[in-house]
Amino acid sequence: MAKKFKATTAGSLPKYEWLAETETLWPKWKVSGDELWEKQKKSAVLWIEEQEKSGLEIISEGEQFRIHFVHGFLERIQGIDWNKKTKMGIRNDRYTVEVPTVVDVVSRAESIHLKEAQILREHTKQLTKFTLPGPMTITDTIANDFYSSKQEMAMHFAQLLNAEANELSQTGIDIIQFDEPAFNSFTNESVEWGIEALEIAIKNLDCKTAVHICYGYGIDENLRWKDSLGNQWNEYKTLFPALN
Repeated sequence: MAKKFKATTAGSLPKYEWLAETETLWPKWKVSGDELWEKQKKSAVLWIEEQEKSGLEIISEGEQFRIHFVHGFLERIQGIDWNKKTKMGIRNDRYTVEVPTVVDVVSRAESIHLKEAQILREHTKQLTKFTLPGPMTITDTIANDFYSSKQEMAMHFAQLLNAEANELSQTGIDIIQFDEPAFNSFTNESVEWGIEALEIAIKNLDCKTAVHICYGYGIDENLRWKDSLGNQWNEYKTLFPALN
């Protein structure tokens, strides 16, 4: 039987206990400095090998260099005050956390994940995938004290993501995936402007692109929200036609 599609993971994979805290939503690294970088590389290579052994055909580095799938990108973006914590509802107030705050024009001085993408490309001959947070999900994971609206902020982040994705694609990465769990929390806004921001992020890329729209981690807050949806989860019925 001919294969219809190639197998891959969503993107993020667990971190080894010698690298970071486990089973917590906002973990901390267990080492720092040069040792952290070396252990991140070791962890990434181990997961690359594990994916290949499992028969996966599109390989990622498992986000082993990021403590959080959004904040790992934001840590090196200018215009964010990490000392100014703002209490904010995440995913349409599903849960509340203190997050860093945008206080100025966001900018990117250099590539953020380039070295990580190069490590991935160097350690497998399979097709490769690299994940980035989507612009709408970024705006729902960081506080805004500068832009006129989340929509305006998302468009600025989309431009930064596009520059990053273009550089990653030049390393030979085959697929850039944008993670947009916020699409399921703000379905109407996703259609109104979230997809427009995503289209800016993927503009003129030389590689294939994908978008990952999930229903969140298996934490209590997300489980309660899923229960509230009942038997009909209709978000995709709205999103998929708009994405096409």
